[in-house]
Amino acid sequence: MDAPHVVTSADLEERLAEAFGRLKISNGLLEKLAGIRERRVWDEGTMPSEVAAQAGEEALARSGVAREDIGALINTSVSRDHLEPSTASIVHGRMELSPEAVNFDLGNACLGFLDGMNVVSTMIEAGEIDHGLVVAGETSRFAMDSTVARLSGPDASRAMFHEQFATLTVGSGAVGMVLSRADGPGGHRYLGGLGRASTAGNSGLCIGQADEMRTDTKGLLMAGMELGGRTWKEAVAAFDWDAEGYDTYCLHQVSKVHTRAVADQMGLPIERFPSLFPRFGNIGPAGVPTVLSKAVEDGTVTEGSRVMLMGVGSGINAAAAEVAW
Repeated sequence: MDAPHVVTSADLEERLAEAFGRLKISNGLLEKLAGIRERRVWDEGTMPSEVAAQAGEEALARSGVAREDIGALINTSVSRDHLEPSTASIVHGRMELSPEAVNFDLGNACLGFLDGMNVVSTMIEAGEIDHGLVVAGETSRFAMDSTVARLSGPDASRAMFHEQFATLTVGSGAVGMVLSRADGPGGHRYLGGLGRASTAGNSGLCIGQADEMRTDTKGLLMAGMELGGRTWKEAVAAFDWDAEGYDTYCLHQVSKVHTRAVADQMGLPIERFPSLFPRFGNIGPAGVPTVLSKAVEDGTVTEGSRVMLMGVGSGINAAAAEVAW
């Protein structure tokens, strides 16, 4: 689900015009550095559970699975309604799912949705459930507006701008996915994959709060690329994956620099990586499934396509998984 309101990089720079002038920051920097022309936000006051539930309803309707047959609901968004109760419990209530459906939040930064898919698939393999639902509802308006206000204040500095630059690239969106047993109604094959961690000394490279995100952009990129490259090599060894064997790579996208770096590292043309960031920015764990959804809508992914889901999340963790469409 796309959030309804478009906020362009030019809009943000207009709001920051006085600060840019005082800090001697050139206009056009947001798009020049990140390649992000615009991002989207929900109506003011929209709660993550609200849009996550709407995305879940749409996924459920498309799947053909009966509401009462959902055995697990996992909410994977970075955005949460409250510290407690879990946002998943609110989504569960909004959707009026079965009292027997377990529900909980699963957080792992931008890899949350992929991890949620793995947990549900494991529950299915173990025979605990037949169908599960993974959702995420990301709401970036408050963090973006708070950062603009902070950077417009008298204490703002160039160092603060660079540290909080990433907050201005974040967008909003919502996704939902039903996973079922292979003998379920239609669908596509999720074949799983693997994840790897490089947490020692890297947990402070990107720290997000409700109202801001402070990032060591260069350090995060370098650490993420190192781990991502290592993860891919281990996946190739474990699963006999071949980069040339996949039609489409649905990558969690942060910026044009990051996306280009991944393509170059894998020796693949950038066209294999459907582009999300220019129009949607970084929408966190909703990013990978949104890339997949858009690729299906525009005909990039069709029946028989081999798809790779990939991402690196702050922490730092990396994951890759295969889908046979």
